Amino acid sequence: MEIHNHKQDRINSATEKSGENQTAVSEFIFLEFAEQPEMKVLLFVFFLLIYVITILGMIMLIRMDPQLHTSMYLSNLAFINFCYSSTTLPKILAIFLSRRKTISFTGCFIQMYFFLALASTECILLGLMAYDRYVAICNPLLYPSLMSHAQCLRMVGGAFIASFLNSIIHTTLIGTLSFCQANEINHFFCDLPPLLKHSCSDILVPKIYGFTGAGTIILVNFLIIFISYMCIFSTVLKVNSLGGQQKAISTCLSHLVVVIMFYGTGLFVYLQPSSNYSEHQHKIMAGLYAFLITMLNPLVYSLKNKEVKDALMRAMNKNVSHIL
Repeated sequence: MEIHNHKQDRINSATEKSGENQTAVSEFIFLEFAEQPEMKVLLFVFFLLIYVITILGMIMLIRMDPQLHTSMYLSNLAFINFCYSSTTLPKILAIFLSRRKTISFTGCFIQMYFFLALASTECILLGLMAYDRYVAICNPLLYPSLMSHAQCLRMVGGAFIASFLNSIIHTTLIGTLSFCQANEINHFFCDLPPLLKHSCSDILVPKIYGFTGAGTIILVNFLIIFISYMCIFSTVLKVNSLGGQQKAISTCLSHLVVVIMFYGTGLFVYLQPSSNYSEHQHKIMAGLYAFLITMLNPLVYSLKNKEVKDALMRAMNKNVSHIL
């Protein structure tokens, strides 16, 4: 009861001082990522390398060979990675080069909107990819009809529409909160937990929707992935040929690695109890989730994708022949 009264006093006091709801803060200030000049340079180079590898690496890989455009999931993964990185990393690099470590109120929520939408899209896409592998391995004769190009386009389009609509609702609920003078963010970008932490409004409704909306997307797709792979492993164990078993497992291995990385860090970042929330831990895990894993996703898939390896070999041979 005392905690509730204290919270209500904060809300009333903030409302009296600002006289407004969400316009009390016009911009957010990012706290210094590092104090030492040498560390700032290292972090700038680190983020720049991640951005270059993520963006140019995937674009060049797909443009390297027209055959790679036939891979719907690889193309969509590249697009999501491109948008992920372009939503956050350019602003982070600009902050390193600027004296004012700020982002406007509108810019902050636009950044958060696209980040949440893309994260939800990737989550659904991972579920679709698990289902695709299930049909290919367990029902190969039905694959051409169940996973036709038109059907795949409809499923991927539905994933984008559902994710962006969900993000609109979520971002709108956060945007109705008051932030008063609590506008310093100890983070790399505008993310959900830091903004909720600094709000002086009642955050119950956004938190409930966050858990139900995000939780539904995560749970449904996790169940799709889990059931699909249980069926896949059951089918693979019935294959008499060792080579056939290895081929089936190799087809699924890269996807499983990405699923573990995505869900492992994502669940830690967004579904941990408020009592265990630590700004420092969240900052590190969100950095891994948003930057490093995004950079590694194409690499993980590429290592297991025969088309990609063949394209790389053809490009290397072509460059060597030009040099010689």
